[in-house]
Amino acid sequence: MPKTVNVRVTSMDAELEFSFHPNTTGKQLFDQVARTIGLREIWYFGLQFVDSKGFITWLNSEKKVMVQDVRKETPLQFKLRVKFFPEDVAEELIQDVTRRLFFLQVKEDVLGEEVYCPPESAVLLGSYAVQAKYGEQDKSALEPGYLSSERLLPRRVLDQHKLSKEQWEERIQVWHEEHRSMLKEEAMIEYLKIAQDLEMYGVNYFEIKNKKGSDLWLGVDALGLNIYEKNDKLSPKIGFPWSEIRNISFNDKKFIIKPIDKKAPDFIFYAPRLRVNKRILQLCMGNHELFMRRRKPDTIEVQQMKAQAKEERLQKKMERDQLDGEKKRREAMEREKEQMEREKQELMMKLSQFEETTKRAERELQEQLDRAMRLEEERRRVEQEAARLEAERMEAIIAKEELARQAEDQIRSQEQLTLELADYSAKITMLEEIKRVKEEEAESWHSKAKEVEENLMKTKEELHNVRSSTNLIPVQAPVEAPASSSSSSSSSSSDNEGSDHESEENNTYSAELQTQELNNHHEEEEERLTEAEKNQRLQKQLMALSSELAEARDDNKKTPNDVLHAENVRVGRDKYKTLRQIRMGNTKQRVDEFEAL
Repeated sequence: MPKTVNVRVTSMDAELEFSFHPNTTGKQLFDQVARTIGLREIWYFGLQFVDSKGFITWLNSEKKVMVQDVRKETPLQFKLRVKFFPEDVAEELIQDVTRRLFFLQVKEDVLGEEVYCPPESAVLLGSYAVQAKYGEQDKSALEPGYLSSERLLPRRVLDQHKLSKEQWEERIQVWHEEHRSMLKEEAMIEYLKIAQDLEMYGVNYFEIKNKKGSDLWLGVDALGLNIYEKNDKLSPKIGFPWSEIRNISFNDKKFIIKPIDKKAPDFIFYAPRLRVNKRILQLCMGNHELFMRRRKPDTIEVQQMKAQAKEERLQKKMERDQLDGEKKRREAMEREKEQMEREKQELMMKLSQFEETTKRAERELQEQLDRAMRLEEERRRVEQEAARLEAERMEAIIAKEELARQAEDQIRSQEQLTLELADYSAKITMLEEIKRVKEEEAESWHSKAKEVEENLMKTKEELHNVRSSTNLIPVQAPVEAPASSSSSSSSSSSDNEGSDHESEENNTYSAELQTQELNNHHEEEEERLTEAEKNQRLQKQLMALSSELAEARDDNKKTPNDVLHAENVRVGRDKYKTLRQIRMGNTKQRVDEFEAL
């Protein structure tokens, strides 16, 4: 039995180890990886390896793994990476596993600065990346400083702004809060929708020369071939959509692109080495195939995948809506409980106030009772005094009568008696006056006593009413709530490779591209808008972030790409407006422009 070969395949979020037969082809190994992780959209991916000369290479699916120039080590090392990018991630990426792998790889490219990303977009992407990690967690449950260990922004962005790590985290947290209700999968696709509008997203760059020998970049992406000047990877100068190309071939270092327009000359450029030319041809063929597939009806397999994904997302949405409903009901019951607790507290406060009022009324009543008792005692004392005075008056009257009788007997001493009589008369008058005063005073005290008794009766009635109202106040108990690729794989890998195999130098490699069904129509991608243009809210977010970050930016640390991006923004260019511009004119005119560069 032949000896098996051990292999380790690293994806963006997992590491897999297999053993395979030495006769296993690249396709068989790739299919085994795809089955293991549940990947069905295999047309976007490939297996990368480092060859014996140290160059990154894609595994050929048609050849046996062991006859390819894989670096000999145990186990053999491969990486599962995105090889081809879609035109629109939201429309074309179907499975959640596909979206996650794209998200992780694009995020790595942005953070590793393989794809240029302006600071404001980097902050917004960072906030979506945080949401993609934490999902719908309650933000109050996240501990302070939960972003401190996260790598969220490119090093270039951090270096260009005079902001501390805490200030960056604060800005990302503000935007993270905006995405609070998003699922992880939704956050990933929002991340990709913004990232796909970046100029370097999904572009494979290769160093080339035209017939004049000018150093240029060839960009191969989902929409076609673009030509860039050596010092500018953001803004292509000339573009050739796949719908204009009928054949691609190369012999040694010479590449020939044959346009559909028979009047246009061949588009010829030169690449530095055979190995790179093979990679360019593979990427052109793969991107063109997907370009054509997107413009045809979906296959039965894709239709089934879309239907299944739609059903799964609908089920998730229903479960999420149900969960949201439960959460809202629980929150409503919590609010109701809090409201009843507040009402209970208010009632308790009112009850306390009533009790205080009752005690105060009882104290006032007691004071009035004491006062009434004092008045009663005073009244009795006045009555006693009046009785005493009445007795004295009666005694005086008796004495007067006695004196009168004595006066009759004592005629002889009449003057003396007259004087005594006058004295008694004056005394009687004075006593009568005193009696009258005392009687009036007694009458006054009697009136006051009646008034006090009436007040006492009123106070008793008020007290009775207060006690009655207190007994009628309901005190409710609180109700308990129920538990309820890399996108910019620069061919410039500065391959210091020696001369290629001589046996291959004179071979011609050619690929015929079928485009007659398109009738040379490619307006669809040219009329496309960026996510910011389609989404006014996103546009405002980016503008607000840009203004905020401008105040802290250190202009002395701008990179050439920052300068190029700022100029594009100033003149109102974006990825798709540039695409429309570089495709203007017929194919011949653009080929001539390329030769003139």
